[in-house]
Amino acid sequence: MDYMLDKDTQFEESLEKINELLEEKQYFRARDELLKYNEADIAEMLEDIKSDNDIQLAVILYRLLPKDVSVEVFSCLPSDDQVDIINEITDKEITYIIQELDFDDKIDILEELPANIVDKILEKTPKAERKQINTFLNYPEDSAGSLMTPEYISLMKDWTVGEALEYIKKEGMDAETIYTCYVKDTGRKLIGIVSLSTLVVTDDDVRIKDIMITDYVFEMVDTDQEDVAADFQKYGYLAIPVVDKEHRLVGIITFDDVLDVMEEEATEDFERMNGVIDFDDSDKDYLDISVWQHALNRLPWLVILMVAYIFTGRIVTGFEASLSKVIELVAFMPMLMGTGGNTGSQAATLIIRGLATDEVDTDDALRILWKEIRIGMIIGVILSVINFGRIWYIDGIHDMGIALTVCVSMVFIVIFAKIIGSMIPILVKLIHLDPALIANPAISSVSDTVALTIYFAMASMFLPI
Repeated sequence: MDYMLDKDTQFEESLEKINELLEEKQYFRARDELLKYNEADIAEMLEDIKSDNDIQLAVILYRLLPKDVSVEVFSCLPSDDQVDIINEITDKEITYIIQELDFDDKIDILEELPANIVDKILEKTPKAERKQINTFLNYPEDSAGSLMTPEYISLMKDWTVGEALEYIKKEGMDAETIYTCYVKDTGRKLIGIVSLSTLVVTDDDVRIKDIMITDYVFEMVDTDQEDVAADFQKYGYLAIPVVDKEHRLVGIITFDDVLDVMEEEATEDFERMNGVIDFDDSDKDYLDISVWQHALNRLPWLVILMVAYIFTGRIVTGFEASLSKVIELVAFMPMLMGTGGNTGSQAATLIIRGLATDEVDTDDALRILWKEIRIGMIIGVILSVINFGRIWYIDGIHDMGIALTVCVSMVFIVIFAKIIGSMIPILVKLIHLDPALIANPAISSVSDTVALTIYFAMASMFLPI
């Protein structure tokens, strides 16, 4: 822990020193200070310099970096910063960066760049690679095809282990990974995989077809990226091959690319669950999104919820005469509605996460329902006992009718909130929509309406109104 604190302190001190050197226009000394760190840290410093000053100073520093370092730093930058730098440097510099990037990073960058710049880059790209790039750019944005790289090691089934190892030594430096090799037949069809460790411990004269594994996991080019991420989580692989409809090997997806997808999907689900809809559909950070766009993203669910509360208001209005007779009932309404909303949101969050991680499925609906009812009964009874003590001893309301109304309502409200929170995401999943679309505020709104209905029903039962 102390080491981490010292490292963070050193990072901040260096960043402060670099900013001072930039103010004094001592750019080369600032670059030398920057080069004390690895590429990921340099990228983070450039981000900070850009946000604290302006893009021009960040670009000046970036252009002073050694060429090999600048490419690695570029690949570590967020996409919006990459585009900002591309817009500031020369076509020659752009071409060099793009040519030196790993293929999958290259595709990610080209997807973000303006069409005129992409055209210039492709003009200077060898014909074979240009064709390959165009193919990758045409895959749907959120598909396995858009995530994959063609830089893998492929072996022929009739090769010997010795021939395979020689090939890996020759081509391995240009591959994304060499730990898993992919075996193809003459028609480029994927027929098996073999690990580097297996090759190393096997005699040189053994044929690849005799040691390859034919039972392997693969993805289709049009598989959704969220399903790809789920497969990586399920199987724990470092890389998964991607095939087309004819089962021809067209690329591989590595775990580092899927990490970005996991973060992106988790962020999207978190925002949706809390009633934020990203109409801009961008990867921008919070501070980079305009105030207007923030407002637009948050407004729809709030409007829907505001309309939904009209029904809640009508329920209260319908029992206005009853409330005037037993005015104490009003004091407990916020607590009961809040408890219902919170317990419903708890259940919804757990079920939505379970559906996303395949811990539960729609086939488990009845088991989930029975489980949540029992959980609701336990929580409801405990909260009711606590509330009875509060009403009787703290509030000093010695009216058994009011106490029973509040406590019995609490039990039923919690149970029904648990049912609503757990079942709505499953119903949404059954109609093939994303359960995360059912925002927690919406669950709370429905729970509020149910809570008031139960409360006034109990009041009619236990009180003379």
